[in-house]
Amino acid sequence: MTRYIAGRLGWAVLVVFAITIITFGVAFLSPVDPARLYAGLRATHAEYEIARRQLGLDHPIVVQYWLYLKRLLHGNLGTSYSTGEPVLRLVLSRLPATLELAAAGLLVEVVIGLPLGVLAALKWQGPADRIVLTGSLLGVVVPQFVLGFVLLYLFAYKIPLFPLGATDSLPALVLPALALGLPGAAWYARMVRSSVLNVLGEDFVRNSRAKGLSEWSVVTRHVMRNSVGPAVTMIGLDFGIFLGGVLVVEQVFGWPGIGQQAWNAITANDIPVVLGTVIVAATAVVIFNLVADIVNALLDPRIKYS
Repeated sequence: MTRYIAGRLGWAVLVVFAITIITFGVAFLSPVDPARLYAGLRATHAEYEIARRQLGLDHPIVVQYWLYLKRLLHGNLGTSYSTGEPVLRLVLSRLPATLELAAAGLLVEVVIGLPLGVLAALKWQGPADRIVLTGSLLGVVVPQFVLGFVLLYLFAYKIPLFPLGATDSLPALVLPALALGLPGAAWYARMVRSSVLNVLGEDFVRNSRAKGLSEWSVVTRHVMRNSVGPAVTMIGLDFGIFLGGVLVVEQVFGWPGIGQQAWNAITANDIPVVLGTVIVAATAVVIFNLVADIVNALLDPRIKYS
């Protein structure tokens, strides 16, 4: 297991390193002149040259990347062109709201998607299976922004069960969490259904039933343990992606998270904020994917030998 974790950790470090190269390349190839934005559009030529030196743009590209990597290793994501504040501080100020929404959306995915997937598999080709498949198909194809607007219209405007435009209370979190989690729950239901159906046909399941174990024991002790691997992997990926900011949901509900901040930075050509958000999001995906791999190896020891 130690060797397996070390190998996965090594790959994670390489992926993060590749991400830094990509983000640096995006910044370098961008048509926007960072020095001009940093100095101000009305800056003199002398002020512009000072800005170039401060940003390290007067060095060769290899030196620029090395300086960029050194800043990242020290937690320096740059300075916002719009506000002059450190990007790390801006991202961290929005992170709690995004973390709250990400956890709530993931909870919706797991609590709704996993039980429905198991139910559909156990009632294969029955009415419950057909209902779950139909509902999950609708959940997959409906665009997230459409779902968000429908939830707002029905449950915040027509039937005011939840606050409209608020972000500072638990009821205000319900609709964004549903808009974020329901499409994912549809994917989980279909994925878990397929995994459980495959496991139900295995010999060890038939042997467990032949030994007289109850259906509940067979499902909880044997079937679930061997069928939740894909779902665990998706949970790790989803949580990492959610932590990077969910632009559509945050824009629809006015949620003050990282995604909304990134969108405002894009419209303002604030490259450091955009790249800082990308790095945080990508690193979160890598970390939680690593955690999911380790959890999968603990659930199924055969994985660590693959």
